[in-house]
Amino acid sequence: MELSIGTEGRNEFLYLELAKSAKELVENVMLVKGKENVVITADTSSDERVVKATANAVYTAGAIPTIVWYETRLTPVIEPPNPVAGAVKNADVWIEYNYAYILHTQAWKDSLKSGVRYICLSGMDVSMMVNTIGRINYTKMIKLGEALRNMIEQADEVVIKSPAGTNLTAYNRGRKVRQSGKLADTPGEPIMLGGQVSWCPTEETINGTLVFDGALWPPAEIGLLSLPIKLTLERGVVTKIEGGQEAKIFERWLANFDDSTMYHLAHYSLGFNPGVRKCSGRIVEDERTFGCIEMGLGSQGPQIMGKTWKSTSHTDGIVLNPTIILDGKIVEKEGKYVHPEVIKICKGLNVGGY
Repeated sequence: MELSIGTEGRNEFLYLELAKSAKELVENVMLVKGKENVVITADTSSDERVVKATANAVYTAGAIPTIVWYETRLTPVIEPPNPVAGAVKNADVWIEYNYAYILHTQAWKDSLKSGVRYICLSGMDVSMMVNTIGRINYTKMIKLGEALRNMIEQADEVVIKSPAGTNLTAYNRGRKVRQSGKLADTPGEPIMLGGQVSWCPTEETINGTLVFDGALWPPAEIGLLSLPIKLTLERGVVTKIEGGQEAKIFERWLANFDDSTMYHLAHYSLGFNPGVRKCSGRIVEDERTFGCIEMGLGSQGPQIMGKTWKSTSHTDGIVLNPTIILDGKIVEKEGKYVHPEVIKICKGLNVGGY
């Protein structure tokens, strides 16, 4: 996988920066305490350097690291082997590095019920960890997320447009918004890599055109997009897929599940991690491209606070350079935030262009 995405493979590559980033993740994001059991799951596509650096940071923090490796599944949201499910259910903290993540599975749900503090870092490699955790001000990034979360929650009408052709209108109707990249301070609450707020407008109000032009994963055959994929949505459901060869691959992949809920829009997510300025093909990083909006299809977890449903799988696509209009007021215009409060925080984060 490293060769396919152009990742530097040398063990000495950024090894000092990686150690600092792993320490930040373990101590200041996951809030690991002495004697806690920390399970690190990885598949055969995970970056061994990241896994080991994380285990070292856990051990240095006085906690107990356990690493569980297993084969790479062909698609995410597939139940893991029983020993893996048992390990994560009995953990205090679970850090998931699996490329084919098991987020949304029954094993994941059972672990949350048992009170585990979980983070999904699917496909995390050295560059990604250093850029998205070690080299940014995590506290100020969370402050930016809170500002965006509050603005969205206070709005009803949400209009999303983009130069590639996205033109979606939806209504929140009081729906809550979650900063998924918060700190792991609550047992049983899943979190994600920092730099994202997520929610779903009332599903039946989502209508218009959605165009992915950055990245899309899964299916495994896509990743970075060479041509846009255009989706038509009616009442929150994809009714038409248009585009080139990648659109055909995506259409066949969705149809293969024979699951009507795979066509349901599951969430909107704003990306704002200052360490990510372009798509790489690694979906967890791509979802946090600064100024993007990411949207998911398929399973909708309870953390989204929408209708909530279980699908056979889940996929995420990236819309670049969006314009976001909340109750008629422009918050972001073609990929650049224009709201005064947001601009001020971006300056504090030293984001280029502000």
